[in-house]
Amino acid sequence: MAQGCIVRRCPACGNRRKDCSHKGVKYAVVYLFEGHQRWETVGSNRHDAERRLTQVMAEIRQETYRLPTRIVFQEFAAQWLRDYARGAVKPLTFRVYRTLLKTRLIPTFGNLLLTQITQQGVQGFLAKCLHENKLSPKTANSLLLLLKLILKHACEWGHLARNPAASVKPVRVEPKEMAFLCPDEIQRFLKQADEPYRTLFLTALLTGMRRGELLGLQWGDLDWHNNRIHVRRTLYCHTKEELAELGESQKWRFSTPKSQKSIRTIVMSPKLRDALELHRLVCPRSPYDLVFGTKQGQPLHAENVVKKEFLPTLSRAGLRRIRFHDLRHTYTTLLIAQGVHAKFIQAQLGHASIETTMDCYGHLLPEVGCQVGEQLDSQVFGAHVVALANAGANGSSANTG
Repeated sequence: MAQGCIVRRCPACGNRRKDCSHKGVKYAVVYLFEGHQRWETVGSNRHDAERRLTQVMAEIRQETYRLPTRIVFQEFAAQWLRDYARGAVKPLTFRVYRTLLKTRLIPTFGNLLLTQITQQGVQGFLAKCLHENKLSPKTANSLLLLLKLILKHACEWGHLARNPAASVKPVRVEPKEMAFLCPDEIQRFLKQADEPYRTLFLTALLTGMRRGELLGLQWGDLDWHNNRIHVRRTLYCHTKEELAELGESQKWRFSTPKSQKSIRTIVMSPKLRDALELHRLVCPRSPYDLVFGTKQGQPLHAENVVKKEFLPTLSRAGLRRIRFHDLRHTYTTLLIAQGVHAKFIQAQLGHASIETTMDCYGHLLPEVGCQVGEQLDSQVFGAHVVALANAGANGSSANTG
């Protein structure tokens, strides 16, 4: 017992026989620590149990071992939100985390001790999300990612010895057809929009800015001399729950953009410049220097813009229902149709990496390698030689026919 051992336990027959064929067998590691026998259930994989026992014994010898604390998931999740997430992530991300915890994770794991959460339990939760709750694979993966992150911090803070969700793999997400408007649909859409929302929608279509970035845009961000728009902030609107929790009366606040790369400079087209110059002459003055605001110059509420203006405009134009974010996709497809380089598209959209751009839009980009052979011949032998060779080949093919 000084070195510890691994115990095989079957919940069906209650014995430890090695020839038991029941499903749901668990492995536990047993060891001595501070004069007491400790049991720790690892899971259904004996190799995981062996690795865990080796780790525990090494930490005991090095006097770095700490016993996992007894804390339920709901309590730790609240502590994690307060002490880590609130200061580490953007307000919108924090809202998503709290919603996923409240609606999915806490109802499932809330009353369990952290040490009672197993890999099999996490895997079963993922399957239930997909097959019983009919959640999308993307939402299921978001839940798994959040659970992994919380349990990772539980390990780092000494509440858990190992992360039971670490080896659970995300589910496959099938590629989804991207929604966007083609040029004639854009014109129909803009024709049905009322000002000042027509200019707001036009700006979204010709810059690819995110909704919060548009609503946080200030006149000082427009470089009229160089025809550029600087993205420096985003508008965040608080929910009633957040206002009550924070004890604030201000229903909105400015925040930094999504990532460091999101602080960027976007090309302003001549038509967009004309529309914004006209809008500047007629829009109400705003104490916050906002480009798009209410009649009193206050920030627009993002959800009201979508529900009261964007969706009705689509309906009047006889267009299918799309998301406001799809105006960003529309802008990207317009750039791709011009043959714009992917690196420029990344910079205009403010993606953190070129991989994000390629994952989203790589299937729409022109096929790499098209006419490479002809271009190589032209470089080496000259365009006129290649033209003569092609003409000869075409003539030979015609005679053969």
